[in-house]
Amino acid sequence: MSLPIVAVIGRPNVGKSTFINRVATERATITHQMPGVTRDRKYVEVEWFGKNFLLIDTGGFQFEKNQEMSSKVLSQAKVSIEEAEAVIFIADGKEGLNPCDEEIALLLRKSSKKTYFAVNKIDIEAKKAQIAEFYELGFDKVYAMSAVHGLGVSELIDDVVETLPKVKPQIDERFAVAIVGRPNVGKSSLLNKLLGQERAIVSEVPGTTRDIIDSIVAYKGREWRFIDTAGIKKKRVKDIEYYGLVRTLEALDRADVALIMIDAAESVSAQDQRIADYAVSRGCAVIILLNKWDLIDEEKEKRLRKDIERKLGFVSFAPILDISVKTGSKISKIFGQLEVVEDGYTRQIKTSTLNRFIRELDIGRFPSKYKIRIGYANQLAAKPPKFLFFINPAKAASSTLKRFLEGQLRDSFGFIGTPVKILFKGKKKADTGR
Repeated sequence: MSLPIVAVIGRPNVGKSTFINRVATERATITHQMPGVTRDRKYVEVEWFGKNFLLIDTGGFQFEKNQEMSSKVLSQAKVSIEEAEAVIFIADGKEGLNPCDEEIALLLRKSSKKTYFAVNKIDIEAKKAQIAEFYELGFDKVYAMSAVHGLGVSELIDDVVETLPKVKPQIDERFAVAIVGRPNVGKSSLLNKLLGQERAIVSEVPGTTRDIIDSIVAYKGREWRFIDTAGIKKKRVKDIEYYGLVRTLEALDRADVALIMIDAAESVSAQDQRIADYAVSRGCAVIILLNKWDLIDEEKEKRLRKDIERKLGFVSFAPILDISVKTGSKISKIFGQLEVVEDGYTRQIKTSTLNRFIRELDIGRFPSKYKIRIGYANQLAAKPPKFLFFINPAKAASSTLKRFLEGQLRDSFGFIGTPVKILFKGKKKADTGR
């Protein structure tokens, strides 16, 4: 049984994300003073005194029909209400009752969903009188709270979870795929193409997907967990895109493989290089997707291939797939590549097989001033594969020897798309590496 869902809705900047962060006790959603920061639905799992449920953080309701983003956010929020078992509706006590609050209340009454109405930013006892006008919306109970200070939050959540069924959380063992890349490269459009529905908000404005969004994609009887993230721009602490960068790094920490989307029409940028480095440093397998291939001619392709070889040589193990999200070209081939990469990423090599590999290894081909002897090796982990080689002499350990052994391992066992980590241990001292 899946976890019960509680949707958190309200106008922009009323404190929805702050409220969820308070309940979830983690900085799970983006909080910022600019209205409308949380644009997509985002699911946060919460455990509250033995009960587990999902909170949906939605974009702020704005009813101006002339604004494309606001209408799309409204559509997303309506979907959240439909799939939720209960709704927490938050208003701004500092600003007072707003006509938009009345519109939201009307929408909720039409939905017949169990609704808990809270007025936020009531941070002292004396301000509780300010909630009186909100009873005009017709709710039997109005909760006064301050999400920032935590006042009144427990009372609200206690009442919400009392009506929810008790369900044990399930461990998600599906292969996790993070879609990463620069803003406006087509990440959300790719996810929507894979899903066959608008799950993430897509807009021509770069940076419109600001939070991490998990979606389950089924293909030929197999389910994959896709993580769409904000595009990575240059790090600016005061800019909201900085938070998008943080989310992307967090997504990579949770992912098994990174689909690195590159705009083929613009070639490889320094940001693309950094993204690939972020993915590998966090132990992700890598697949490179060259999007907008429908805009590439033969001459541009030659330049692009050379550019990739020169700038992304450190992930030369990654398969490269040219796609067009716009036309749908080769989108389905992504799943085949994922299966190939998963095989190498999760592979466990028996110690006996590794030792046979060492016996057959011609270490004399490796140029060194030392006479190197490899005693034996163990695989310490998978996802990604990590190996420990016992060598003599210990001082022969080097980054070039690591690259040599990595190449030999790949020749023998494949490991397509996955980084391979190698550690050394000798009699006198150990040399470890990432």
